[in-house]
Amino acid sequence: MSTRDTVLAAGQRLLTKDPTASMAQIAAAAGVGRATVHRHFDSREDLLREIGLRSLEHWQEELVAAGVAETAASADPARIRTCLDELLAQYVADSEDFGIALTDPTVLNDPALKARADLLFDEEVTLYAAAQEAGVLRADVSARWLGHTVYGLLIAVRDALVAGDIAPRDAESLVRSAFLEGSAS
Repeated sequence: MSTRDTVLAAGQRLLTKDPTASMAQIAAAAGVGRATVHRHFDSREDLLREIGLRSLEHWQEELVAAGVAETAASADPARIRTCLDELLAQYVADSEDFGIALTDPTVLNDPALKARADLLFDEEVTLYAAAQEAGVLRADVSARWLGHTVYGLLIAVRDALVAGDIAPRDAESLVRSAFLEGSAS
């Protein structure tokens, strides 16, 4: 792993747990000096933008790996339910590494990152709409609302894990049951 990747990984993990962490703390978590961090990132905002970009790339990889587009087009209720299960499990597993990208203003307000996130969200919403059509998820709310619900649950699980309010082994089942049972048709 390159030094840049080491700094990014350490920054992602540390900032998810402590969004106020300084560049010096990030450097310490990465096992490098502050000057090394600044050689790769001019500012904390630059580091956060790169974390946001990596998070979006990972989100896109997850959507492709889960076969979201193909699954939505299939209209097969069992296949859609399986895809939702797998996607939620992956999102929860990623919350520790990518959680900062869910709430950081630098990431959320960057126009290029926001435009890309909107496209990925629309792709995900297509799955929720297909799930509604197939009778897997309730149809009395918009598919976009279901997407926002998943987003909110991911923030909640990240915060609960950081606070120690839930055990990591319980996180996935809590998100799955809250979303799939709370949004079931």
